[in-house]
Amino acid sequence: MKYSDIIRRALRNLLSSKTRTLLTAFAIAVGTFALTLTIGASNGAQNYAQNIVKQNFDPSELLVSKDTNLFSRQDASKPQVYDPSFGSITTFGGTQRQVKMLSDQDITKLSGISGVASAQPSLNISLSYLTREGQSKYIATLATYNSYQSPELLAGTLPNKLADNTIILPEGFLSVMGFSNAKAAIGKTVKLAVQNQATPTSNISAMKSPANNSPHEYDFKIIAVSKTPNTVISAETALYLYSNLHSVETLNDYITLNTKNYHQYLIARVKVIDGTNTSKLSAAEVLIKNQGYSVQSVVDTEKTITQFISVIEGIVTIFGLIAIIASVFGVVNTMYISVLQRTREIGLMKALGMHRKDISRLFRIEAGLIGILGGIIGSALAIIAGTLLNPFISDKLGLGDSKLLIFKSGEIGLLILVLGLVAIIAGLLPARKAAHLDPIEALRTE
Repeated sequence: MKYSDIIRRALRNLLSSKTRTLLTAFAIAVGTFALTLTIGASNGAQNYAQNIVKQNFDPSELLVSKDTNLFSRQDASKPQVYDPSFGSITTFGGTQRQVKMLSDQDITKLSGISGVASAQPSLNISLSYLTREGQSKYIATLATYNSYQSPELLAGTLPNKLADNTIILPEGFLSVMGFSNAKAAIGKTVKLAVQNQATPTSNISAMKSPANNSPHEYDFKIIAVSKTPNTVISAETALYLYSNLHSVETLNDYITLNTKNYHQYLIARVKVIDGTNTSKLSAAEVLIKNQGYSVQSVVDTEKTITQFISVIEGIVTIFGLIAIIASVFGVVNTMYISVLQRTREIGLMKALGMHRKDISRLFRIEAGLIGILGGIIGSALAIIAGTLLNPFISDKLGLGDSKLLIFKSGEIGLLILVLGLVAIIAGLLPARKAAHLDPIEALRTE
């Protein structure tokens, strides 16, 4: 018997029992709905993470640290041995952690490694405050500008190289600094205040120690105003001020003067020659690691960002699979009932010369069609729900034009086919029972 004939007969059988077919298909659709949303959320999260990395990290750069534990989890069950030569950072838990710091000699050493175009410290400075004549003081962070970031500007222009004591002001500071709009801020001066971290002692020369250890103000000219980006690593980074490396180093030197962190850096940004070439980037990474440094690439950074997302996806996927497994039993039950109700029909088909394998195929195809129907219903409902919810979710999470749920036709199609295959497997036992029915006994059945 031809497959086309078997499929037509299977469709007629399913249509003759519409209610039972739809109920079984809807059981499969529940799990499909959850799995489709999970796939869409996974695509959206991956896309968002890629945009974050793309807008904040140069793919041809490597982040380098002298501390081998900086880019990995540290064993918190054991205390650290104190080393006076180490610097310290404050973790998210509020505890102090000792870290090996990079020195100017390390920066020079990194610059000389084969395949490295340049190496420079990555500096973010917590300002004492940011203010302007006649305005209140606000906490702010000054970071080194990387031309690769290419921020969207509301006003002003960005030269190839930022001049000293010039900054890019984020949109969030416009109103509090007394500017009516972005254009009004261009060319104006703001004051960035920093405070020396050294503890005043009688042994420190008055010429070297900042007077009274009070905040010192530096004048910076606003050359551009950046629009608040939709893709930021954290909410705080949306308010970062940006200036050139020399200006940031000047303020950092003032802050760390007479402390053990003077000219010590947590991370260096190492630009690799032709670093967009994966093999060259990997080769430079190996050479840097061989010198005893810890290295993190853009790929590693992206994995770190998506690690938590992957855990959530796994949990939701498990619940979806549980629903699919439960629906498999529904398919088995439906097909067994179908075999029992059609016993005389099966006996007649056998008496007319239909082979066992054709009868088995008939029931397997019926089961597969139920699985495909359930997959189509579940996926369609998920896509409709996702399309309607995307604007609301993006607005609530502040994602801007980014979508949290992204559906790809290839993935959805593959999911539906897999569900059809699962349903076929579920129908194997009922199909086998139907194929092995004795035709004489089947015809006697009332």
